[in-house]
Amino acid sequence: MRKRVNRPTLRLGALGATVLVVTAAVMPPLNVAEAQERYYQRRSILDFFLGRRYIDEYPAPPPGQNAAPRRQVVPKKKVAPKAVATPRPSAPVVPEEKAVQKLDNAQKILVVGDFLAGGLGVGLEAAFQDSPGIVIETHSNVSSGLVRDDYYNWPAQLTKFMDEAKPAMVVVMLGANDRQQMVTDVGKEKFRTDGWYAEYQRRVVAFGKQVTSRKIPLLWVGLPAFDSPSMTADAVQMNLLYRKQAESVGAEFVDIWDGFVSEGGDFIVTGSDINGQQVRLRTSDGINLTDAGRRKLAFYVEKPARRILGTQASPDLVRLDTGNGPGLDLPANTVGRTEPISLSDPNLDGGTELLGGRALPTGNGKSPRDLLVEQGEMAPAPTGRVDDYRITSAKAEPEVSTK
Repeated sequence: MRKRVNRPTLRLGALGATVLVVTAAVMPPLNVAEAQERYYQRRSILDFFLGRRYIDEYPAPPPGQNAAPRRQVVPKKKVAPKAVATPRPSAPVVPEEKAVQKLDNAQKILVVGDFLAGGLGVGLEAAFQDSPGIVIETHSNVSSGLVRDDYYNWPAQLTKFMDEAKPAMVVVMLGANDRQQMVTDVGKEKFRTDGWYAEYQRRVVAFGKQVTSRKIPLLWVGLPAFDSPSMTADAVQMNLLYRKQAESVGAEFVDIWDGFVSEGGDFIVTGSDINGQQVRLRTSDGINLTDAGRRKLAFYVEKPARRILGTQASPDLVRLDTGNGPGLDLPANTVGRTEPISLSDPNLDGGTELLGGRALPTGNGKSPRDLLVEQGEMAPAPTGRVDDYRITSAKAEPEVSTK
């Protein structure tokens, strides 16, 4: 069955086709550029309602060339200017301190021992870095001690080191690895037994005599506290042994215990350094020392070392000889050389007796004070002084009569 079409609809369709044919016949043919121009200028119904416009971004091409496609130009958003950061003032440049040049004939401090002695040597190098007359020479073995002489024979090594270095002082720190069984001539001795302590005491004395027999000052440094309570208790007993035996051979015991414990005597990880600042002194294992701990350990040794070495450890030292005095720019042959004089020398004042050795000389007459107190006599005042009543007054001028 055919679908019926309204006649008005057919008439409108025919009319539209006629208009298109006439328009096509009248209008000239469009080239590609004109087609693109009309395409980009065509507006949809959305453009009509939203009010959008197309702005040509590129100029129109010359005749005979294809026109470039035109884009929609969207206005850029205004961005607030960024705040300019005020430059920070640069830190002042601190000049690096030059290392003090050591003297060719500088005296040596020989440091020997285990791993704690190795850290002590590092701290002493920092302590004496400004002293041109002192050089630190450290010989340490991490796992060594006086018990296992089969592993490291310290008596033989110490003699070798002293012969090579010819030190002005020896500093020893041993014992942290000696809490173990010892093999003696009799047999094996367990740690903490009476036989163990007797043999260990003998070895400490023999070790100290190797140094003091050469007339070399010896500083024996004690052990610090440890994180382990048993190690701390053993360190206390061993320090008592070190102190007694070191003093018996003429050495000096350096007690460092208070620097690494609290006020109650407990082990501490953090404490005050040599400047009083709170720093970490011990590592996480509770045995080794940090850099600050090593410097603090050396602080306890530095004081007796400077006292024993005297002017050799002075930072103002120029050379180590008898002519180390300040230079005087004086002409030659003007001042004779004089030997040093001791302050305790009786001849310092030109006499042969000490002060008070002889009676003071007495005068024959009496002093003005004695005359004034005893006899009430006052010595005449010097001529011209205000209390010199001997000055004669000027004669009075005769009065002129007005009559």
